[in-house]
Amino acid sequence: MDQRISTDVVNHRNGDYAPIGDQEDPKLGMFDRRLPCFGCGIGWFSLLLGFVFPVMWYYAAFLYFAKHYQKDPRERIGLEASAVAALICTVAVLITIAVFVIKALFH
Repeated sequence: MDQRISTDVVNHRNGDYAPIGDQEDPKLGMFDRRLPCFGCGIGWFSLLLGFVFPVMWYYAAFLYFAKHYQKDPRERIGLEASAVAALICTVAVLITIAVFVIKALFH
């Protein structure tokens, strides 16, 4: 075996550690850390908490439209779900207000 060529096993035996990486995909290992908010991500946490505090849906929708998911693509689905919940909440509130206004005008 050629002693000039270093392999991971040789580096490990010497006490050195080689970083995990891939020539074709440099992002490999970039997202190995846990997601914030108890591991479920900001989007899903905001979706669940939004049923108690609907303002959280609007906060997550803002993060979605501000492209916060580019920092960590795993956040995208939860932020999308919260944005949809914010849209549904807004439509429901507008319909409720319209019903009360129409009811007040005709009575």
